[in-house]
Amino acid sequence: MISVLAKLLGGSSLAAYAVVGLLSAGALASAYWYIDHRGYARAEAYYEAKIAATKAAAATASLREIERQDAANNAAKQAEARSVAEMQAASQSLENRTVELQREADLDPAAGKPALGASSVRRINEVR
Repeated sequence: MISVLAKLLGGSSLAAYAVVGLLSAGALASAYWYIDHRGYARAEAYYEAKIAATKAAAATASLREIERQDAANNAAKQAEARSVAEMQAASQSLENRTVELQREADLDPAAGKPALGASSVRRINEVR
């Protein structure tokens, strides 16, 4: 093959070896480029799928966290509403008891005296 190529190139076997060497290098470079490009394309597809899965997992986790926070906030609001209702009931009870004690104090026959009687002390102790 080299001799045929050398005759085509004017009889120089050195030129024939150079052409064969260049063609071989070109074939090897083309094969490397093709294999490398295919590997790059596979890696690109793999990592694009991996990135998409990561983004989907992050979005799902974000939605779950938002739902968890909403549930926690709603539970806290309900607990606070119960606490406020209990405090309002206690306040109303205290207000009612204060009105009742005031009525008893107004009806106390010793209300105008400078010293406190036993019923006055009892009313004062109930308020504390």
